[in-house]
Amino acid sequence: MSRSLSFPGYGRTGPSVEPTSADAMPVIQESPKLQRAGNGSHQDQSPAERPGVHPADDPVSANLRREIALWQSDKMQSVWEIVQVAAKIDVTVLISGETGTGKDLVARAIHHLSSRHRAPYVAVNCAAVPLDLLESELFGHERGAFTGAHQLQRGKFELADRGTIFLDEIGDLHPALQAKLLHVLQDGTLSRVGGRSTMKVDVRVLAATNRDLAMAVASERFRDDLYYRLNVIHIVVPPLRERREEIPLLAAYFVERYSKQYHREGFELTAEAKDRLMRHRYPGNVRELENIIKRLIVLGNGHLIKSTPSPDSASSKHRNPADPAQPAPVFLKDVVRKAALQAERDEILKMLERTRWNRTRAAKFLNISYRSLLYKMKDAGLEHTSPTAELSL
Repeated sequence: MSRSLSFPGYGRTGPSVEPTSADAMPVIQESPKLQRAGNGSHQDQSPAERPGVHPADDPVSANLRREIALWQSDKMQSVWEIVQVAAKIDVTVLISGETGTGKDLVARAIHHLSSRHRAPYVAVNCAAVPLDLLESELFGHERGAFTGAHQLQRGKFELADRGTIFLDEIGDLHPALQAKLLHVLQDGTLSRVGGRSTMKVDVRVLAATNRDLAMAVASERFRDDLYYRLNVIHIVVPPLRERREEIPLLAAYFVERYSKQYHREGFELTAEAKDRLMRHRYPGNVRELENIIKRLIVLGNGHLIKSTPSPDSASSKHRNPADPAQPAPVFLKDVVRKAALQAERDEILKMLERTRWNRTRAAKFLNISYRSLLYKMKDAGLEHTSPTAELSL
């Protein structure tokens, strides 16, 4: 029996996953309705058949549909529902999640499902371009604007006009460029480096980060006004460890894709390799799984057994032999973050009490802006704990 993947809001029929045997990785298949471009109502149409989406014979759309078909966990189905809503509304979207979770795939899905799908989709990694070049990369430059600027260059925002620009690693953007980006978002205008005039651009901005931008705002490392401009719709992509049921689907997809690319048709994962893939913790998320599959196809299944210790043996040196229980993984980043938030909340509460809940004075003594204090109070659940709030009840 095949299991059908229902795309919320796009009809009940979608790609299905059919196991070839009890021990085999699933094979991704598309239902007849997804393959057929019908002229019926939207109720019976798949995502690829809807208005504003590339036709099924478009290779970009076909690959995108196949990758979205792998979103079978409850958490990724929730992401898919938000993607569909966000695609219909021309607003900025902030996509957050750990490195390698597939934030770029979410951005591409929003663009290809939107009314801008026939216009350019331009991606920029803000962390990969040196600071002295990033301004020119984003906004362009005039000839002679600086040494080496021998000709006019259009920036990524110009190239994305009427389309979508995806700003990856937005949390690493320099404060000086944050101000210029904010101006583009507010007014829809920009000026090239060395230019004297401004130009109008019609660009939808999608941004992604693996950082906690709220914490960056609180510590004044990221502009709060830019954060609120970007965070109209917020999509959180869960890590692979929280959607482990997708590992067999992803593995099968990557095996099919890269065995063809590397001319290793017929490659199959062994039972032991599948078992280790299912038990691995994937700190690098989907990207790590993809790279493991590439390595296995090139070097063989045995490479995984030799190079990757099993989760059980990895901690056996630090376990009591009499205790067979496997300890749950602890993520130090989460521990540090929770401790920092609690410590910050305690200090804010102390200062508010010392100033008799005078927020202006409290912000001054805490050396943060008034707006940052309000945001921190809301985030810490302190906005309704003041004496004034209690009296009003």
